[in-house]
Amino acid sequence: MLGAEDLLAGFTPPQPYTTEAAAGAPTSPGVHVVLDHGVVVYVGWTGNLRNRLRQHLTGNRESSVLHQQVGQLLDTPTEAATRRDIAGWLGRCEVRWQETDNPEGTKEALVLALKPRFNRQVPKPRHR
Repeated sequence: MLGAEDLLAGFTPPQPYTTEAAAGAPTSPGVHVVLDHGVVVYVGWTGNLRNRLRQHLTGNRESSVLHQQVGQLLDTPTEAATRRDIAGWLGRCEVRWQETDNPEGTKEALVLALKPRFNRQVPKPRHR
């Protein structure tokens, strides 16, 4: 069975998940992964990597599953996590991406293999 490092061999090296990292991403389609202490916690796909990486950091819970999931992690019984709290938590993580013409299929394979904690659900395998 392939390990996470094998599965991510074609991805960029890990870098801190900051607005600067997002600004350096290409505007092409691709798959991105967020790592917390080296563990993949989220896999996403998009038609524009730069915009989507920025949206996860600066968006809101309606615009980003990742933003919503991290918010739920940080919420307390008396207070909801703010955008700044969520961006701060993500800023302690690392991000990697890969440009691909088949981002949806690549994401699906990674989610099935890695079972990241912040993906809403693991896609069901397709039977042919």
